[in-house]
Amino acid sequence: FFLVACTCKFDKVTDFAGGTNFVVLAVLTFVLAGTYHWRQILVTVCVVAWGLRLSGYLLYRIIKIGEDDRFDDKRADPLKFAGFWILQAVWVFTVSLPVIFVNAPGSAVYLSKNNYTPMDIIGGILFVIGLLSETISDQQKFSFRNDPANRGKWCQVGLWKISRHPNYFGEITLWIGVFIISTSICKDVEWAGVLSLIFTASILLFLSGIPLLEQKSDERHKMKEEYIDFKKKTSPLIPLPTPLYGALPPIIKTLFCCEFPLYNYLDENDERSPIRSPSPPITSQP
Repeated sequence: FFLVACTCKFDKVTDFAGGTNFVVLAVLTFVLAGTYHWRQILVTVCVVAWGLRLSGYLLYRIIKIGEDDRFDDKRADPLKFAGFWILQAVWVFTVSLPVIFVNAPGSAVYLSKNNYTPMDIIGGILFVIGLLSETISDQQKFSFRNDPANRGKWCQVGLWKISRHPNYFGEITLWIGVFIISTSICKDVEWAGVLSLIFTASILLFLSGIPLLEQKSDERHKMKEEYIDFKKKTSPLIPLPTPLYGALPPIIKTLFCCEFPLYNYLDENDERSPIRSPSPPITSQP
């Protein structure tokens, strides 16, 4: 995949490989274990469903838009591009740790009977909530951005009305679900699967996820009074009714709703005043 993407400057392969690598790793560990415990089947099916959905969506999106601007500074430099692929490999392995531990032959020995634990039920429910949230919000945003009438607007349709990043909420929630399922077999080293959550949350909340999108959106729309009001009343991650979120004290938003200071680029020096739009906007996220 890397050789094709690097040689042909082919973003379609890069995006498609992200989700499929999770699928390959999940299926490979499942088949090699050869124990076929029902919990192993469950987590493997969950990851395969998520990975195929994500890969299909990313492939369809890149076919429609042509190029992914995330790779503009890397595509021409093989070393930078290789660094991105190495990071992707680390991402896949680390996030997949709960699946690897569940699919390990030893995990079937821990709970050899065909019983289940409350963690299996809770984890399964969280996975479904996360997968639905991510799938629905991705489709809503994709449809919004492909409507020429919405050019220059920020996304505020469907789930995007109650969360500025509902797709990331779904991503984090579904991996929390997978990890919770894996706790049913955790004894010693298996607890290292919590690194999956730490890595996912760190990437999306503090590194290449929300901070970059918030900066881009703030720079584009910060002179619009409606956008400033939207940002104050809309949760950055957890879907919440806007009247409820808007009424929360700032400290509560920071501690419990992930409204971190690094998401705010509205206070940068600018001599201009916010512009009021003549009519209510339909919002759009970068």
